[in-house]
Amino acid sequence: MAENSLLEVEVKFFLPTVEPFRQKLCDLGALLSKERVYERNLILDTADRHLFQAEKLLRLRQDTAVRLTFKGKSSLDTESEAKVREEIEMEAGDFDTAVLLFNRLGYQPQMVYEKYRETYRLGDAEIVLDEMPYGDFIEIEGDAASIKSVAGRLGLDWNGRLQTNYLALMHRLKEHHHLPFTDLTFANFIDLNISIADVLEQPAA
Repeated sequence: MAENSLLEVEVKFFLPTVEPFRQKLCDLGALLSKERVYERNLILDTADRHLFQAEKLLRLRQDTAVRLTFKGKSSLDTESEAKVREEIEMEAGDFDTAVLLFNRLGYQPQMVYEKYRETYRLGDAEIVLDEMPYGDFIEIEGDAASIKSVAGRLGLDWNGRLQTNYLALMHRLKEHHHLPFTDLTFANFIDLNISIADVLEQPAA
């Protein structure tokens, strides 16, 4: 397998709501490749958070299937206007069995995060609309040129792009509001009148 095929190149933008972008994507001729689906994600790490300290991530995701993902640093990240990470992903047969297996290897659940995701394809780029407990986002993945082109066609401000992940944003929000919980779940946010916009200086319009 070519090393470049293991790279994830993406940017995300915060949105007031995903609704207008469904129509924008349709108007641009984007194809719906995966309908809106609920995702449950579980982050695994050692007790001393070895992976986190090394800027690595081990994740189990369950939607219509169960997938195991490893993400790590890439030397190309500092050279790109997008976020570049090594990504290795495979399907797993059963969520709970995978959790038990990693527990035996010393990796325990550290955090849960949820979202609803809808996936589109436009040219060489994959576009997802993510509805998170703390706000909505659009994420564009592909090569750097395709990402920037699609962002422009969607009317997104390139300077407002985010090159971070949802977990880091949750950490910022937790510190800002002194939240007593770590899990990014809809249940935790249901009675809270707060948004990730509270800690973002330049949300996309």
